[in-house]
Amino acid sequence: MTPLKVDLYSDTQSRPTEGMRQYMMLAEVGDEQQSEDPTTNQLIENVANLLGKEGAIFLPSGTMCNEIAYRVHCESGDEIILDKTSHTLHFEVGAPGALAGVMTAPIEGRHGTFSADQVRAAIRPINRHMPRSRLLSVENTANLGGGTIWPFEQINEVATVAHDHGLYTHLDGARLFNAVVGAGVAAKEFAASYDSVWIDLTKGLGAPVGAVLAGSESFIDRAWRFKHQFGGAMRQSGIIAAAGIYALEHHINRLAEDHENARLLATEISKISGIEVASEVVETNMVFFSVEKSGLSAAEISLRLLDRGVRIGAFSEFTLRAVTYLDVSADDITYASSALKEILTP
Repeated sequence: MTPLKVDLYSDTQSRPTEGMRQYMMLAEVGDEQQSEDPTTNQLIENVANLLGKEGAIFLPSGTMCNEIAYRVHCESGDEIILDKTSHTLHFEVGAPGALAGVMTAPIEGRHGTFSADQVRAAIRPINRHMPRSRLLSVENTANLGGGTIWPFEQINEVATVAHDHGLYTHLDGARLFNAVVGAGVAAKEFAASYDSVWIDLTKGLGAPVGAVLAGSESFIDRAWRFKHQFGGAMRQSGIIAAAGIYALEHHINRLAEDHENARLLATEISKISGIEVASEVVETNMVFFSVEKSGLSAAEISLRLLDRGVRIGAFSEFTLRAVTYLDVSADDITYASSALKEILTP
């Protein structure tokens, strides 16, 4: 098997830096369930401040953040309004129904975003025979939208419509700091109109595990109940929380490098016959591209790339997704681009 030289499968492949590992080893710890882990307490305080919320809670994964938020905001049978490409619909194994007991009302958005008018149209009238529209869930950046950043005015407009109709609002911020760096908008500004918001510490930030969910004091108090119920309670969690603190202090601004590398990749592979880059403008760290005109399937190209030490995931029959992060350099992008060109050049 060819050794892996460049891994563009996902930013979830990022690994802790040496500095992060050292910081984790020295972390002071205690019993998280008793609120006695000082490092975890510091992390959630830092995130709450960054997001402008009263409190926060440390969780093992972003999926758990979403599902706990849905459980807190909704009753069984309520309906969540969200984009048809959202992570919740496609990559959480049916968890909204299985864990939160809610229904979903997908919106036909554009690149993972949608308008205030579309939200208004999706909200159900009050009727005892219908599910109750209860929550608006927005994903920023939008993964399947191509790493799209929500325009600041638009993300506020859709929240305003939801609140005006008595709905809660939730922000899936798995890659929120990519949006922050890409748009030059502070995290707390993006989060201001949302009743709950979470950030992933892994992916581009490079921590090995964990996410943080933030909201009002009453929201977080109730979230703790579901953290235990969903099996997310931890003990001396400061060891992994320390990675999150380090990531927030050292790895936010450097996300701009990932965006530059993604744009470099898009530029280079767009020159290759048979490849069409999905987005005219690559806003953050994702590049979706079609190989339909190459005569090969995405799966075939993915396998041939692996033979050359490059991993890029096949997302559909003819679409691949490449994701940049802190372990990927400009030289890696050049190598991956050359490997693609070699495969597709007769």
